[in-house]
Amino acid sequence: MGKLGVGVIGCGNMGRSLARQLIEIDTARLIGMADVSAEAAHAAAAEFSVPALGSVEALMDHPDVQAVVIASPGFGHRPLMEQAAARGKHVFMEKPLATNTGDCDVMLAAAERAGITLMVGQVLRFYPTWHKILQMVGEGVVGDPLGVAVTRIGSGWGGWSQPWRNSLEMSGGLLMEVNSHEIDFMCQICGDVERVYAEADKFGDDPADYPNLYFVSLRFASGAVGLLHSSTISALNDLSGKVQGSEGTIIYTNGMGKDGEIRYARRDGETQSIRVGDLEVEQPVRKELRLFVEAVQQGAPTPISGVEGRRNVAIAEAAYESARTGQPVRL
Repeated sequence: MGKLGVGVIGCGNMGRSLARQLIEIDTARLIGMADVSAEAAHAAAAEFSVPALGSVEALMDHPDVQAVVIASPGFGHRPLMEQAAARGKHVFMEKPLATNTGDCDVMLAAAERAGITLMVGQVLRFYPTWHKILQMVGEGVVGDPLGVAVTRIGSGWGGWSQPWRNSLEMSGGLLMEVNSHEIDFMCQICGDVERVYAEADKFGDDPADYPNLYFVSLRFASGAVGLLHSSTISALNDLSGKVQGSEGTIIYTNGMGKDGEIRYARRDGETQSIRVGDLEVEQPVRKELRLFVEAVQQGAPTPISGVEGRRNVAIAEAAYESARTGQPVRL
């Protein structure tokens, strides 16, 4: 089987990060880069020794491009997806899938009509802490999941440097632009969400037009419950969580740090601990791209479907509505 020809759209930090891992995949070939900023496109193209293809249309029309990696801001995802689908190009879409469910629906329909592969970059699943916890839950370490609580709060916040990130309409806001990862993880543990209730507000001198502190309560169809705490105005950083099950509990702290810890115990056993730095996994961004390439080449389903990407957007959208109205929202 030959190498899959891939073009990257969006040459900011995320696009370059994806391209760096794409070139490490034996079954893929980076064909070129494109961005609305010619300067950004040429800088990225020089880094990877590939052409800057002048425009998104030129990249998509390149005869060797079979698939595109889209790493543009969220407000651009729908039109780029529609252009790719119209040309029969497979799509790896950086999260969030889109900034609203209406756009998600159009994108899913376009992918289905065109018969193309669509995968969403919910890469947190492949980072050591979360990959291990999902594995443990799947192996029945905690029994049936009853609840999940996740905290992601940050310090030293002065607002996004890119103006589009300060716009709810353009970025999807905090729960989509940042916490689609945590929402996705919680659903991987407990399944589909049926009800959302949120409290949120914007505090301090923040240029964003959306809240910077959220507490989001989830009721899952399984009967499990969940809580997401998200903030960009904390004096301390915290990336932690808990999974409580019928037979045991998992608690993780400092999830991205090598000195992070996963503690777990069953009701009838002793507490055990895993140091995050001792876990060995494939480089997460490389893994998600490799799985995308394999799905395209094998004509197989992707591990993170567009439907799952839409689900994460829908939960965030429901939380925004609940925070505005003060009422729970059913999905």
